[in-house]
Amino acid sequence: MITLEDWVTIRNLKKRNESLGTRGIAELLHISRNTVKAALRSNEAPLYKRKAVSNPEIKPFENYINVGIIERHLQKSRVLEDIKSKGYKGSKSAFYRFCDNIKQAEAKTFKPYETAPACQAQFDWSPYTISIKGNIVNVHVFSYIHGFSRWRVYEASLSQTMSSVFEALENSIIESGGACERLQTDNAKCFVTNASKDNLVWNTRYLAFCGHYGFKNTRSFPRHPWSKGKVERPFNFLYEHFIKGNAFDSFEDFIARLKIFQDKVNNRIHATTNEKPAVLFEKERFLLSGLPPTRYVSIKEEVRKVTADCLISYGGNRYSVPYIFATKEVWIKVSKGYFIEIYSSQNKLIAKHKLSHEKGKVIMVDEHYKNSAVERGNWQRLSAMFIEIFPNCSWLPEKLKTQKRINPNYHLTRIIDMAKYYQKKDMEKAFEMSRDYNLYNVHLIKNFLEKNAAPFEIEPLRIDSMTKNNYEKKDIKRTLDYYNIKGL
Repeated sequence: MITLEDWVTIRNLKKRNESLGTRGIAELLHISRNTVKAALRSNEAPLYKRKAVSNPEIKPFENYINVGIIERHLQKSRVLEDIKSKGYKGSKSAFYRFCDNIKQAEAKTFKPYETAPACQAQFDWSPYTISIKGNIVNVHVFSYIHGFSRWRVYEASLSQTMSSVFEALENSIIESGGACERLQTDNAKCFVTNASKDNLVWNTRYLAFCGHYGFKNTRSFPRHPWSKGKVERPFNFLYEHFIKGNAFDSFEDFIARLKIFQDKVNNRIHATTNEKPAVLFEKERFLLSGLPPTRYVSIKEEVRKVTADCLISYGGNRYSVPYIFATKEVWIKVSKGYFIEIYSSQNKLIAKHKLSHEKGKVIMVDEHYKNSAVERGNWQRLSAMFIEIFPNCSWLPEKLKTQKRINPNYHLTRIIDMAKYYQKKDMEKAFEMSRDYNLYNVHLIKNFLEKNAAPFEIEPLRIDSMTKNNYEKKDIKRTLDYYNIKGL
C-alpha cells in the first residue's frame, strides 16, 4: 500500500516537472513504477483505515447496544452498565470503540413483526438505581411480555445471579397462568454459553427449565432489533413513568408499587395495538401451555448445618432457625436477592429473614428459641391446644402426664411446636409408635419423625380453576432435543 508521504512526493514531482515520466520518478525515489502510477491516478490521500474486527466480547451484545443507543437514546454509560449485568466481561474502551462506529443516520429502519396469540413471549431485565429511605440501592427489574397482547409481568431482585433470573422468569410464567409456545431472550450466559451463530450452545440448565414449562427456546441475533424490541423498549417507559423521581420506604414497598404500575400499564391502550393489553390477554390466556404441578427452581441448592445455638451461616452473617432444628441440616434458598428462606429436610419453610448486606451480623428471632409463651402455659390450656390439632389422639396428654410427672409441660409444648413443621399423618404415626413402646417423651417422637417423616411438596404451584382447566387441556411433554436448536 502506498504511504501518504510517497503520495505527496510523487504528485509534487509530477506537478513541478510535467515532462518527468513514471519511470524517472520511480528511479529518483527508488520505488516501483506501479506505485508511481497508482499515486498519480488517485486524487485522494491514502489515509490508513484500521481493519474492522468483531470483538468477541462485544458480539453477543451488539443488538442490545444498537437498540439502546439508536432507539432508546440511552447514555453510553447506562448501556455499558446494562450489558455488564447481562454478562459482558470486555473492557470499557472496546465498548466505546464500538459505540463510536454507530451512526444513527445510517441505522436500518424496520417494521416490528406481530405474532399470533400465545405464540411468543419475550424476557429481559435492566438495572436501575432507586432511593430507599434516602439510600441509593441497585435493583434489577425483569420484564416478561406477551408478543400478541403486550401483557407484561414485572419482577424485581437485588441480585442478577442465574437463580435470580430463573426465579423471576418462573414467577412471570406462573402469574401468566402458563407459557407461550416460544420465549425470546438475549444471549446472556444463563441462557447461552456460546453465542456464536455457527456454534450456538444453550445453557443446559436453561434447557431443562424450558422442558419443565414446555416452551421452545429462541434467542435474538446481534443487529436484529426488531426481534426483541417489544420487551426492550418498555424499559425506558418504566424508568420515565415509575422509577424517575420516586422514592421508596423499603424494597417490599418498591415491589408492591411495581406491581401496581404493572397493572396500570396492562390497562392502558398500547400505541401499536390500539388495545389494552389486559383485554387482548383474555384472548390468548386459554391458549397458553398449562403449568406443571411443581416449580422448577428447587430449594435444594445449598445445605447448612444448624449450630447448637440455633444459627446457620450465610454470606458472612448468621441467621436463627427454630430450636427443634438445632444441630440438624437444613436447606437454604435466596429469593430476589433480598430474603433468605430456610427449609427443613422435609422441605418445610421453617424461617425467613431479610438478608443483611453487612458482615458479621447475627439476625435472631425470639420465637426460634425455647422460652416461648406456650411452655409457660398451664396444663389444661396445653392439652386443649394439642387436642384441637390432633382430635384422634386425645389420649396422649394424659399418658404423657402420667409418665412425665416432673415436667410434662416441657414435652407437650415441644410436641405442639413440632406440629408446625411435620405433617399431621406423620405425627400421628409417631404417637402410635410411642403407645406401642409405652414410652412418651418428645425426644422419642422427634427421633422417629426425623427418620420417617415424608417430605412436603416443594413449593406447589397455586393453580386456580381457570389455569387448572387449561393445564388439563394442554399437557405438553417434549424431549430436550426439541429445545436444543441453533439460531431462531
